[in-house]
Amino acid sequence: MAKTWVLDTETKGTGAHIAPLAPAGRGAANAGELTLVTLQRPARAPAAQPPPRAPRLKVVDLLGARTLGEDIDVREAVRLLEGARSVLDVQVFARARPGDRWRLLALDQLKTLWSFRGRAPGLRSTAQ
Repeated sequence: MAKTWVLDTETKGTGAHIAPLAPAGRGAANAGELTLVTLQRPARAPAAQPPPRAPRLKVVDLLGARTLGEDIDVREAVRLLEGARSVLDVQVFARARPGDRWRLLALDQLKTLWSFRGRAPGLRSTAQ
């Protein structure tokens, strides 16, 4: 027959120990003093995530087969797109961290980036 164990806390500050629960016939007066304790893990606080970094970009001119800019931010990429004739004349690659591989932007993503040309002040290219 299996025994039921409880946490005995009547050790007067020296700690607690686990003791078998006395049957109802023996030590009934002592059984009322025992406390049943449920152990639970403390709830973990969610880990603070650093804010995501903006991706770094690489712009390649397909007609001239040369890299126009590498490891640049979005503003600089939009400035470099000012000199291109068509959205199909360039390829833009992105990566999130310096150790990652360059990932080619999809055409719809490239068109979104292309749509920012000439919109923001200070982005207009001075080379004509």
